[in-house]
Amino acid sequence: MQIRITLIAFFFTITSSAQFVKKHGQLKVQGTQLVNQNGETISLRGVSLGWHNWWPQFYNKQTVKWLHNDWNVNVLRAAMGVDADDNCYLKSPKASQAKLEAVVNAAIKEDIYVIIDWHSHNIHLEEAKLFFDEMSKKYGKYPNVIYEIFNEPERQSWEEVKAYSEQVIAVIRKNDPDNIILVGSPSWDQDVHLPAKDPIKGYENLMYTMHFYAATHEKWLRDRVDQAMADGLPIFISESAGTEATGDGKLDFNAWQEYIDWMESKKLSWITWSVSSKDESCSFLLPSASSKGNWKEKDLRASGKKTREYLRKLNKK
Repeated sequence: MQIRITLIAFFFTITSSAQFVKKHGQLKVQGTQLVNQNGETISLRGVSLGWHNWWPQFYNKQTVKWLHNDWNVNVLRAAMGVDADDNCYLKSPKASQAKLEAVVNAAIKEDIYVIIDWHSHNIHLEEAKLFFDEMSKKYGKYPNVIYEIFNEPERQSWEEVKAYSEQVIAVIRKNDPDNIILVGSPSWDQDVHLPAKDPIKGYENLMYTMHFYAATHEKWLRDRVDQAMADGLPIFISESAGTEATGDGKLDFNAWQEYIDWMESKKLSWITWSVSSKDESCSFLLPSASSKGNWKEKDLRASGKKTREYLRKLNKK
């Protein structure tokens, strides 16, 4: 009898973890919190794939399945490089979009959430409007999808970012009235105090992104986010790592833990960067890692090992 009960509990756990979006459904913003279809606060935790134009080998259904089943991710971020080189979206739109859609389709099949990330530091308004018009028409019916419309504004003012965002949001909302839209802020998504004082109005289910690299960004950034949230700004951590802001340098595990504890206390959603095999500290994988998941301990860099540890602990199945 005890064995039967244990088996039932086991299969229930497996089924529950495999039906994450079915369980939580359409996400929305209430106050500063992300909530599920029942109005319950939810924290999404997952990883970002590296730039698709540099690490295209990981943009496939096998990698998505492995990250879901072995790393326990409940959200993935597909970072479509917009303007970096000859393989980017602006130079090769069809091939770039195909890579991104492979991840989106796989995430929907795995029943997890997925972020369509317009991964650029620059404003390309007309191209973004065309892209998000197509994406929202194609995927707007799926509650799995989240739109990140500007990865990291670098030198633009909040006035410029706001004007750009309002136009892209209007395009998405014609096709998709409900799914979450993530809006960037100046200085690589650290100046969240600016939209807090002058938020976008007239639309629901908007959140504002903050990015941190724990070895560089100290408590001042957490304090800034705390104040922005106190001012009513919903925050989503769509990129982070335990390294320096370059993506390289030292891994500061103590500073990273401080950020994890803070995010958990605030019930913030967070994404860690990145699924790539680049020779840098924030990269998860070594060159030995297969392009289709099934990674062993020996295939993971220190950041990958720690990220997997966090996700397997916090996203309990």
